[in-house]
Amino acid sequence: MKNVKQRDINELYDAIVRLETLDECKRFFRDLLTETEIKEFAERWKVARMLSKGVPYTTIEKETGLSSRTIARVHKWVKQGKGGYTMMLRRLIAAKNET
Repeated sequence: MKNVKQRDINELYDAIVRLETLDECKRFFRDLLTETEIKEFAERWKVARMLSKGVPYTTIEKETGLSSRTIARVHKWVKQGKGGYTMMLRRLIAAKNET
């Protein structure tokens, strides 16, 4: 990538945390990303959710059409990443328990 500075990345993150509604998220990300990129992110998130429920790789492959390599990559980040997947999975569980 051409000379992307950490300051520019942080400004993107700052914009994201200022989104207030699902509609705002949809509009912002649709302008920011291609439809294909949005679908790729959604697929990774689905894999992370399935892995957290103990769904086997073979079932995930059949349901998503993703390769075992992609699933393994997501699994690695769920287990050894910065904790972002785990944090959001816990928040979603907590939110469901509140309702």
